[in-house]
Amino acid sequence: MTTHSPEPFGTQPEDTPRPRRSWRMKFAAAFRGLKLGIRGHSSFSVHFFFAALVVAAAVALNCDLTQWCILLGCIGLVLTAELFNSAIETLFRGLDEATRSRAWPALDIAAGAVLLASLAASVIGLIVFGSRILALLTSISD
Repeated sequence: MTTHSPEPFGTQPEDTPRPRRSWRMKFAAAFRGLKLGIRGHSSFSVHFFFAALVVAAAVALNCDLTQWCILLGCIGLVLTAELFNSAIETLFRGLDEATRSRAWPALDIAAGAVLLASLAASVIGLIVFGSRILALLTSISD
């Protein structure tokens, strides 16, 4: 008689087909994940604050469509990086102590990804807003 070892978390035996999820269920899971990511981590309040500043500056400086797309893309990039970081942090909290000691680099890499996305977005924002301010100043002096 052979003993059956339990399947690892999140896997199913090969002979058991995975039930298909409807698009509605997929979107519900995605929105639930978004809510968990936003509510569970204080970094989002900082990112949302700066996102609001960027939107206000874009309105005040009368940015064109291309500039809006670039700025909103940067905001999306930073928030997405933060969600991935939050997901890794959530997984980390569920690890046993021995595994945690080996997983610290993953947390640092995820935090580095958020930092890189934020720095890139900041530089892009400076370029976009700097060009708008320069255009306004030259139109005033003419």
